Amino acid sequence: MAALRIAIANQKGGTGKTTLAVNLAAGLHRRGATVLLDADPQGSAGHWSRVGGAGNDMPPIESLDGTDVDAAIGRAAQAKRYVLVDCPPHLQSDRLRRVMGAVDLILIPVQPSPLDLWASVDMAAAIREAQAPNKGLRAYMVLNQLDSRNALSRSMHEALDEFDLPALGNGLSRRAAFRSAALEGASVYGLGRRAAGAVQDVEAIIKEILNP
Repeated sequence: MAALRIAIANQKGGTGKTTLAVNLAAGLHRRGATVLLDADPQGSAGHWSRVGGAGNDMPPIESLDGTDVDAAIGRAAQAKRYVLVDCPPHLQSDRLRRVMGAVDLILIPVQPSPLDLWASVDMAAAIREAQAPNKGLRAYMVLNQLDSRNALSRSMHEALDEFDLPALGNGLSRRAAFRSAALEGASVYGLGRRAAGAVQDVEAIIKEILNP
């Protein structure tokens, strides 16, 4: 069975890109061999893993140095069932363009704010450009930091209908467990019962992307 290659990308920082990447990788690791490739120069995913040390619950996280990221993704796909890439937060980056040309699926985390929506316009255009040579490339926006008590959060799905890119029906709610996982260097799967709601959020996203 061919590997599923997933990029988590957004040109705007602070959208929860690494949070989504790390927790998706942990959830997919429970289904098959998984690796998370850290293509972000900030190295947030790798730092997250090092905080937890050898006893954490996460799959391997490998730093991608240089620009030969498409070849690195190809090599990882030969050995793993799921390959995830935490992308650099710069749309003009050649590294990001090469990643988009080498994956099957792009997830774009978006927080419920007008700034995130405006930043996603250029991201949508870049993905359309990447889909020309990469015919099978799928892309979805993923709502993050959702709060049912917030009117803007409740209206986000309607706002996203105005974009060319579809949004997943499931997203990540605003939960303390996601922050705790980062502080402890683990995924929400490693936090036990206190992260049950967060695990449900991640599982719902995984089931949606695996059964499009």
